Amino acid sequence: MKTADLIAWFASRGWKPFQFQREVWKAIGEGRSGLLHATTGAGKTYAVWLGALKAFGANPTAASRHPVGRKVAPPLTVLWITPMRALAADTLRALQQPLEALLPDWTAGARSGDTPTGERLAQNLRLPTVLVTTPESVSVMLSRADAKDVLDTLKMIVVDEWHELLGNKRGVQVQLALARLRRWNPSLCVWGMSATLGNLPEAMRTLLGHHEGRIVQGQVPKQLVIDSLLPSRAERFPWGGHLGLTMLPQVIEEVANSSTTLVFTNTRSQAEIWYQAMLEAKPEWAGVIALHHGSLDRAVREWVEAGLKNGELRAVVCTSSLDLGVDFLPVERVLQIGSPKGVARLLQRAGRSGHAPGRPSRITVVPTHSIEIVEGVAARSAVAAGHIEARNTPVQPLDVLVQHLVTVALGGGFRPDDLYDEVRETVAYQGLGRESWDWCLSFVAQGGPSLAAYPDYHRVVPDAEGIWRVPDARLARRHRVNIGTIVSDASMSVQYVGGARLGSVEESFVARMKPGDCFLFAGRMLELVRIREMTAWVRRASGKRPVVPRWGGGRFPLTTTLADAVVRQLAQAGEGRYESPELQCVRPLLELQQQWSALPTPQTLLAETLRTREGSHLFLYPFAGRQVHLGLANLIAWRVAQHAPRTFSIAVNDYGFELLSATEVEWPTLLPQVLAPTDEATLLHEVLASLNASELAQRRFREIARVSGLIFQGYPGEKRSNKQLQASSSLFWEVFRKYDPHNRLLMQAEQELLAQELEITRLQASLARIATQQLVRKALARPTPFSFPLMVELFREKLTNESVADRIARMVEQLEKAAGGAVPMGNVERVKKTLAFGQESALGRDGDRVAKARRERRPSRPLPPL
Repeated sequence: MKTADLIAWFASRGWKPFQFQREVWKAIGEGRSGLLHATTGAGKTYAVWLGALKAFGANPTAASRHPVGRKVAPPLTVLWITPMRALAADTLRALQQPLEALLPDWTAGARSGDTPTGERLAQNLRLPTVLVTTPESVSVMLSRADAKDVLDTLKMIVVDEWHELLGNKRGVQVQLALARLRRWNPSLCVWGMSATLGNLPEAMRTLLGHHEGRIVQGQVPKQLVIDSLLPSRAERFPWGGHLGLTMLPQVIEEVANSSTTLVFTNTRSQAEIWYQAMLEAKPEWAGVIALHHGSLDRAVREWVEAGLKNGELRAVVCTSSLDLGVDFLPVERVLQIGSPKGVARLLQRAGRSGHAPGRPSRITVVPTHSIEIVEGVAARSAVAAGHIEARNTPVQPLDVLVQHLVTVALGGGFRPDDLYDEVRETVAYQGLGRESWDWCLSFVAQGGPSLAAYPDYHRVVPDAEGIWRVPDARLARRHRVNIGTIVSDASMSVQYVGGARLGSVEESFVARMKPGDCFLFAGRMLELVRIREMTAWVRRASGKRPVVPRWGGGRFPLTTTLADAVVRQLAQAGEGRYESPELQCVRPLLELQQQWSALPTPQTLLAETLRTREGSHLFLYPFAGRQVHLGLANLIAWRVAQHAPRTFSIAVNDYGFELLSATEVEWPTLLPQVLAPTDEATLLHEVLASLNASELAQRRFREIARVSGLIFQGYPGEKRSNKQLQASSSLFWEVFRKYDPHNRLLMQAEQELLAQELEITRLQASLARIATQQLVRKALARPTPFSFPLMVELFREKLTNESVADRIARMVEQLEKAAGGAVPMGNVERVKKTLAFGQESALGRDGDRVAKARRERRPSRPLPPL
C-alpha cells in the first residue's frame, strides 16, 4: 500500500493528513517504534493505524487461501491495547472504518471482560487480524499453551492512552507482556499514544525498554479554552463543598445554552448527587440527561454512550469513566465540578469536547470552595506554561512478577535464566537482583518456607528438561481467571426485585444498611428490600431522605504541578496583582487572609497559631496534597510528643493541615525543631513510628496477596465477600510475620504504603523544600479564611450535621462582623443544605471523609532499624 492510498482515503472524508501523521506513517514503514504525543482529537488513532495498514497490509499471508479456494484473512498482525474495556468497542469502530476501502481482507475484533462467550470461543479458534484488547486480556493470551504459535504472527503493538497505564501496576503488566512478545519477535513494532504526558523521553523508554524509538510530537493548532464558572459572591470564610450545589442554577444555564455537555465530577457519589439535583431542577430534561460511572451496569453505560454519539443527550453527568479517548463528536463543552486536582486530568477532560481537528475544546471549572477558584486560574497558567505532571513506573513490584511467572509457565513454560534476562529488559525490573529473582522462583514453586507443606502453592515446577511449567490443571484454571492487577473492595450487585440489574456498590456500604433504608443510585431513589447472595434487592422509593453510596478509589490529591501553580497565583495576589477574573472574584478572601495573617509564596512557609477554648491550634500550609499533609501532620505530632506526651486531633486538606492539642504547645520553640530535615533512613523510621503502620501495611498486603495469587477470588460468577478475602489475607499476614519474617511481599506492602498511601517521595521533597523556605509564623486573634475550613472538618467529625450548621453559621457571623462585612441571610439553613450534600467537597474530602485522626502521642520505644 502506498501513501497516496492513505491520502485518497482521507480526501474521501474531506480530510487532509497533518504533518505528524505523515511522520508516523514514515517511521512505521521504516520499522521504527515510538511514542506519539498529540492533543486529544488531533488524529492520533489514524496516524498510527493507517501507518500499520500501509506497512503491513502487503503481508503475503493476506493472499493465502482456504483449501476450498476461499480467501482467508491474515492472521493476528496488530494488537491494540486500551486501558479500559469501555474504550474497546469505540476503538474497534474507529479501526474498522478504513478497512473496507483499504484492506477488505483484514478482520477486526475486540477481546476484554465484556466480550460475549460465543465470540471468545470463535477467537480461540482463530484471532482476527487486528485485536483490540486490555492488559489483562493480553496476559490471559500469554497463558495459553500455544501462546507462542498464536502470537508469533504479530507485527505491531499499539498501546493507547499510555499515560493511563504508565504509573501503575497495569503498566508494569504491559511492560512484561511486551518483553515476552519482543523475545519471540525482535523486530516487533511498538507505538504508544497519549495526549497528557509531561515526561516524554522517560515515558517512551518505559514503553520500549532498552529498544530505540522516536518521539513524534503532534503540533496541531487547536484552541483550548479554560475558564471558571464564578459565583456571584465568593465568601471570605469557606469550608469544603460550601459552594457546591449553590452553583446549580448557573450550571443549568450553561447546559441549556450548549448542544451537548459533559459534566465531570471527581467521584461517583458526587455524580449521583449532581444528576439528581439537575433532574429535580429541570424535570422536563428527563430522558435527555443521563448518568455515567463505572459502577453502573454495562447496558446502562452503553445506552448513555450511544446517546452521546448520536447527539440525543443534552448532558451527561460522569466520572473518569468517560475521561479517555471515546469519540463523542456532538459534545460541545465540558464542565468540571470541583477542581480536577491535576493539569493532565484537566487537559484529558477538556479534550472530550471539540473532539476533532480544528474544533475548539472548552472546559469550565465549577468551584465547590472559594479557594478552589484559585485552582482554576492556576491550572490555566500551568497549561500555558506547558507544565504537565510526570508519571513514573512502579519499581520492582514482586506481586506482579510472581503472577507473570505463573502466566509464562502456563504459556509454554520458561527457563529461569532466559526469563530473568527478558524481565530485566523492562524499566520496572531493570535493577532486579538475583536474590529477589530466586525468591520469586521459590515462591511460585512452593510458596516460600511457611507454605511449602501445602500443595496449592506448588504452582510452578521444573520438568525433566529444566523447563518450568504448571502441571496441575486445577491451579492453571484458578490462575487464568484471576489474572490482573486491578484490586478493589468487594462489590455487591444492585438489582430490582423481579427486574433489571442497575450496577454495583461496595459491600461495606450496603453492610451498614437494613431493609427499608433508602439510598441514591443510578439516578434513582431506591429502598433496600433484602440482601441475599451478594445482591442488594431493591425497589423504587420516594419521600424518604436517601444516603449516597460511597466507592473507593475516588479521591484525587492535589498534584505537585497544580499546587505549585496555586502558590504562584497566591504570591501574585500578595503583590496586589489580581489580573484574572478568578483572582478578582476571590480578592476579598485573599485580602482578608493577608490582612489577618499572610499569603503563602514559593519562598515562604506560612504557620498560623491560635488559642481557643478547644485548645492550642497549629495551621501549616505546605501545599503538598492531602496524603502528604496526613503524613506530615502525624510526623510533626509524633516529634512533638517525644518532648512531652500530648494528644492531638488532626485535620488535613490539599492546602494544609491542623494540629489541635487540648494543652498549650510552645510552637514558636518547637516548630523549627520538628520541621528540621533528617536523612532518609531516619525519616522512614519516624514516619512508620508516627502511624499505625502495621495496620496500614496489612491493608496493602491484601491487594498484594490477591495479585500474587495467594488469595483466590473465585471463578466467574462466584462471589466471595470482602470479609472472606480480608480474613484470608490476614491469615497469610500473620503466618508470614511469625514464620517467614523476611518474606518479600511483606516488605513490598511496607514499600507501597510509603510510596502510594503516604507518598513518601513527595513528603521527602516537601521537607526538603521547607528547609529552604522562610518560616512565617502568625499568632492569630481569630480564624483566617485559610484556617476556617480546617476547623470545620474537625467539627464535622465531632458533631452532628445539625449542630455543625449552627456552629458554622455562628462562627461565620462573628468573623464577618470582625472583618466588617455583611452576614448572608438564611445562613444556618444554607449551611444545613450544604452539609446534607457533604460528599461533594473538593477542598477537604473529594467525595469521601477527609483523613483525620485523634491519636495520643507518647514517647515510644525505639523501633528496629529498617
